[in-house]
Amino acid sequence: MGRKICLVTGVGPGTGSSMVRRFASGGYNVIMVSRSEDRLNKLEKQIENTFSYPCDVSSETYFTKTIEEIKQKEGIPDVLIHNAVRGGRGNFMEIKPKDLLKNFEINAMGLLYLVRGFAKDMINRGSGSVIVTGNTSAKRGKSWFANTAPTKAAQRILAESMARELGPKGIHVAYLLIDAVIDLDWTRKMWKDKEDDFFIKPDSIADEAWHLSHQEKSAWTFETTVRPFGESW
Repeated sequence: MGRKICLVTGVGPGTGSSMVRRFASGGYNVIMVSRSEDRLNKLEKQIENTFSYPCDVSSETYFTKTIEEIKQKEGIPDVLIHNAVRGGRGNFMEIKPKDLLKNFEINAMGLLYLVRGFAKDMINRGSGSVIVTGNTSAKRGKSWFANTAPTKAAQRILAESMARELGPKGIHVAYLLIDAVIDLDWTRKMWKDKEDDFFIKPDSIADEAWHLSHQEKSAWTFETTVRPFGESW
């Protein structure tokens, strides 16, 4: 029996890379999707059983072509992780409409292209998992988050629609809501006065994605929230 396959979009230096490492260490071949070809090439050299596919997930034409290439070369993934994200701050009077539109294209439309690209094959197989990384802006629209919250809310509702459609057909869809500041170089600089416990570790997020994608059918989770123990909620 061959190795299972996991596909991760948005393979950046934090959560995306941690997802790749977690699933590769767990015995998967991991397909990495990101706009940064250089980053993917470096990771491919560092982590065994990883495969690079540079792509802009907001482009339906480009992403669909990449998905077809993945099918032919790698097969049908057992786990899809949509981690690609774009956001920004500002109230609704300040933001640029083109920025909000671009955020929709990556956060929501990218998810649509990804899952539609593999759904029929996963249904025919009768198994698979789709994990979507989100955040608390999917549930509340703070005034200064008007450039991101609408897109993450749309993403969450789209994931729920997918879960209701695909669940009865054997495909588990889960929304992993991250209520925290992720521990990255730039977030450390932005919140330089904060202690280690303030941040959530990318590896911990990846561990939860692993857990969700391996749940028994008798107890599937659609939505789960991860946050540091000291986070106010």
